[in-house]
Amino acid sequence: MPLDKTKSETGWFLAALALLILASFFLGLGSAPLFDVDEGAFSEATREMIISKNYLTTWLNGAPRFDKPILIYWLQLASVKLFGLNEFAFRFPSALAGSAWAASIFLFMRREIGNRQAFFAAALMVLSLQVMVIAKAAIADGVLNFFLALTMFSLLHHYKTGSKQALHLAFAAAGFGMLTKGPIALIIPVAVTFLFSLQERSLKQWFRMILSPTGIMLFLAIALPWYLLEYREQGMAFVEGFFFKHNISRFNTSFEGHSGSLFYYVPVIILGLTPFTGLFFTVLFNLKTLLSDRLNRFLLIWFGFVFLFFSLSGTKLPHYMIYGYTPLFILMARALPLSHHTKSFAVWPLLLLAALACLPLLLPVALQKIDDGYIRAILDGATGLTGQSYLLIIGAALVGVSAIPFLPRLSDEWKLIATGIIFALLVNLYLMPFAGKLMQEPVKEAALIAKEKGYKIVMWKIYNPSFLVYSESFVERRAPEKGEIVLTSVKQLDKLESPAVLYSKYGIVMVKLRQ
Repeated sequence: MPLDKTKSETGWFLAALALLILASFFLGLGSAPLFDVDEGAFSEATREMIISKNYLTTWLNGAPRFDKPILIYWLQLASVKLFGLNEFAFRFPSALAGSAWAASIFLFMRREIGNRQAFFAAALMVLSLQVMVIAKAAIADGVLNFFLALTMFSLLHHYKTGSKQALHLAFAAAGFGMLTKGPIALIIPVAVTFLFSLQERSLKQWFRMILSPTGIMLFLAIALPWYLLEYREQGMAFVEGFFFKHNISRFNTSFEGHSGSLFYYVPVIILGLTPFTGLFFTVLFNLKTLLSDRLNRFLLIWFGFVFLFFSLSGTKLPHYMIYGYTPLFILMARALPLSHHTKSFAVWPLLLLAALACLPLLLPVALQKIDDGYIRAILDGATGLTGQSYLLIIGAALVGVSAIPFLPRLSDEWKLIATGIIFALLVNLYLMPFAGKLMQEPVKEAALIAKEKGYKIVMWKIYNPSFLVYSESFVERRAPEKGEIVLTSVKQLDKLESPAVLYSKYGIVMVKLRQ
């Protein structure tokens, strides 16, 4: 069934988009335990906010946490108050923000490129692997990406129409972005619009736009109060911790070991856009044609700046590239008619599924070559979980993706969407719970035992803040002493004197040392 162009069917496109959002962002939202480190840290900081009733400064394990501004914690706090202290509640704000992010792509872009391509661009966003994961994660990035998209779309509309309302909306959205993750919410819009104006030879217009008095007042009214109050409470510790350590140092140096080469984000994009990676190469192969359009130039500058900025950054993390995905999805939707080999788009997702199908064969080989006790325990656990049902599920996905390109009644857009739906169901109903069971279930189970027994825990040689969420307690992170109960990994057992194992699963152990 071809996608209808007519504006009168906007409601139908929104309804279809809502169904895709439910399948991708909300299905299985609370099915897996919180993943460490990030989900555990954000969630624990929110839990401690509830306990302390300090709604200004975030704390983690009893110490100030200056990693991110306050908005995500307020949103998680409201969600926990509504749904209780559980995984669904911690992740719900991200899923909601992801939904608004997708809606903004469709609602803003339908005026520029029509209902059909706008819906397809939003569908690519909703069903791509990396966005699907981020929009289900209890972290700040889903919220930031909504405000970033809203900022950029409003600026784009201002460029086209001169609308003051659009400009003011951009400043307001940037203010909320500043409350979500800090200066990056300003850096990207300012840099992208400057480069676009430079290319358009309209720098005077750019200065008038950026220096809008009303816009600046809106931005400051939204963002500034919390920063001032936080500085008043924490002083230079906040400035040094947030601005210098978690912003400037992240760009200048490799922060917490997260480094990589200039080409770090190439495989990130290839994997992150799954199952639509083929369309990314269609964009690359048709750059000359796409650059002839003014809208496309703006979108390419947006993506290109994000790619170069974070490629040059000392600290590299996969989710940074998502800040440039919004324009990329729109470009991919616009590039589809330029492709003459649409059946080849199925090759990459089929290769990934084939690799997953081979996992049971590869795990025993890996076990023979790895000496690290913790990794061996994880691989051994994965071996036990990849049985007949695993092969049947992966095999069914393989058959489905293989058949879709040959369905005669589906348009190219709907074939790609159908492939994305299969991946969404596979990830949300099986792979995410699978990863959660293997990597995080032991931490959760150990924490629940500690909570039930009232254990005072020393965490040693591992860092799993989700343990604090589930145990609803603090831990000491240090070398253990005689008589203490220790949470650590299996590879540390031989360094402990006569430990009595209280819990052990998939490489995570909780032991008590003799007096």
